[in-house]
Amino acid sequence: MTQHLRSKRLQRPGSGKVLAAVLGLVAALSLGTIGRAEAATVDRAPADQVRADRWSDRAHGFASLAGGTTGGAGGRVVTVTDQAALAAYAAAEEPYVIRVSGAIAVEPFGSDIVVASNKTIIGVGGTGEIVHGELHLNPGTHNVIIRNLTIRDSYVEGDWDGKTTDFDAIQMDTADHVWIDHNRFEHMGDGLLDIRKDSQYVTVSYNQFRSHNKAFGIGWTTDVLTQITVDHNWFTGTKQRNPSADNCAYAHLYNNYLSAQVADGDPVWTYGNWSRGRTRMVIENSYYDGIQHPYQADATAELVQRGSILRNTTGRTDARGTAFDPRSFYDYRLDPAAAVPALVSRFSGPQQRIGVTLHVPGHYPTVQAAVDAVPDGNSVPVTIAVAPGTYRAKVYIPATKPKIVLQGTGQDRSDTVIVHDTPAEYGGSTGSATVRIAANDVTARHLTFSNDFDEAAVELKGEQALAMKTTGDRIVFEDTAFLGNQDTLMTDSPRLDVISRVYIRDSYIEGDVDFVYGRATTVIDRSVIRALSRGSDSNNGYITAASTWTGNPYGFLITRSNVVSDAPDRTFHLGRPWHPGGEPAAVAQVLIRDTDLPAAVKASPWTDMSGFSWKDARFAEYRNHGPGAAPSADRPQLAAAEARTYTVTDYLRGTDDWAPHARH
Repeated sequence: MTQHLRSKRLQRPGSGKVLAAVLGLVAALSLGTIGRAEAATVDRAPADQVRADRWSDRAHGFASLAGGTTGGAGGRVVTVTDQAALAAYAAAEEPYVIRVSGAIAVEPFGSDIVVASNKTIIGVGGTGEIVHGELHLNPGTHNVIIRNLTIRDSYVEGDWDGKTTDFDAIQMDTADHVWIDHNRFEHMGDGLLDIRKDSQYVTVSYNQFRSHNKAFGIGWTTDVLTQITVDHNWFTGTKQRNPSADNCAYAHLYNNYLSAQVADGDPVWTYGNWSRGRTRMVIENSYYDGIQHPYQADATAELVQRGSILRNTTGRTDARGTAFDPRSFYDYRLDPAAAVPALVSRFSGPQQRIGVTLHVPGHYPTVQAAVDAVPDGNSVPVTIAVAPGTYRAKVYIPATKPKIVLQGTGQDRSDTVIVHDTPAEYGGSTGSATVRIAANDVTARHLTFSNDFDEAAVELKGEQALAMKTTGDRIVFEDTAFLGNQDTLMTDSPRLDVISRVYIRDSYIEGDVDFVYGRATTVIDRSVIRALSRGSDSNNGYITAASTWTGNPYGFLITRSNVVSDAPDRTFHLGRPWHPGGEPAAVAQVLIRDTDLPAAVKASPWTDMSGFSWKDARFAEYRNHGPGAAPSADRPQLAAAEARTYTVTDYLRGTDDWAPHARH
């Protein structure tokens, strides 16, 4: 945009609380306080009430202590589809987040993939599989996360007891700080999970152990050093070691589900949990269904059990000693035992929506560093979680990095601000943008984007100062704020005849001149648009400046929103037609409907621009209200029949039936 009016930056109002998110979190956390009498209600709790922390990307339990377990955080994110790449990255000295996409068949059969320190190995959605092979952590390995994988099928036919091979799913010796989460282990050659030789600070959570004899063993040492948390795992179709813990200093087992135990008539070696040697074990709120010897302890071991449910069980349920108090080490939430079968069967094992979350500044010092870590051609959403704070830097998401979710983690969008102060005088309007999104399928939530260049303090030729520019398709902004003066928000596309779509909901946009502009099909839904006063008694600015391609029937739709302003009455335009470079095929399309308009809106709210008449553009209103919505001869109104084909759905549908609004 080339025209410029002087202004003075106004104090900005605070944004509203993210009530839905907060209430959802409160609902999730409250599950731990519900007594057993209310277990049936919890059993039917909606998934949304429990999902957030079921899929937390932060280690809990013993793996969270003594510095914590962060895996490959801070390293490059890579995606592997073959054994050679997996083996190379897993064994590398530097940290990596390694995403496994699809099934990788390991050769020779039963071979090890050695995993070095500071690694995260995570399945992409529910697709990541390691077949016929083992992940192996050698002595001294530390800080490893293994998540969202299926590891299966190294079973040697006829060797039910696993005596001829040592083909585990995961094996570790004298390792520390390991988190094993949301995996499925089945039908391997020896054990499914072997945690051996004084490994310490380990958490095993939300995994499935299936179709196997010896599921999960811990120990094989005379020392008493291992500290391990085992929670929300599902042992089904297994015979023994569910788990067996030998000489563990502390073994905390809670909310595990044991079902469909192999029934082969073995009176001793078919069992659930076993506290062996000098282990101190605490079991809480687990669920045993059809289990022989649900929990037992050697005479030298300790075992405390509380709150579990036993159904159709036989054999030993030992109680020995006082063990230890897990809460003296870490906080945790107990689900009621009655809820465990439903919760664990649903939320254990690989999950389609588990991906990679990159924390700023916890894992990466800047937002741009986290963006740079996302692999090119990214096919599964990666969340960049930005902690509350003000980040004075520019951010660019290139077209090669789709499917990024940029998310503030504060309670309010104003808690997390990405801001810079560049005007168009230095690098053009694109170069002025604080944030640029060129990739497709990017979502931003709970954030404020700002360009705080003070155009009243200096005199420049190019005082446009963008907070945000998008050129990608299928861009979503939810509970976001865009702060600026001239040209605050540009939603564009790569070329005039390429249609990109942007959906903005529950957000706040402010500015004065052309502060919502561009050629992308853009829906602003249930949002607040603040038209800033420049102190004029005749013309304080323009809300929109669309440059819609003439072949695109859908440009800007502002719907179910509120326009607010402290500008004098009848001094603000709804918009004007922008023809970049005089391009005749850029014919603005703007519809404002079902929206409250303030008295600041002019009686003739559309105006010409650069020699192009507003009457040749596609401007219309429908069913607006408020003191600025009074009809006049210069206010085209959409007919009711036409309005039925100019809805949010129509604007966003495209050729792929995109409907981001449908989930609200």
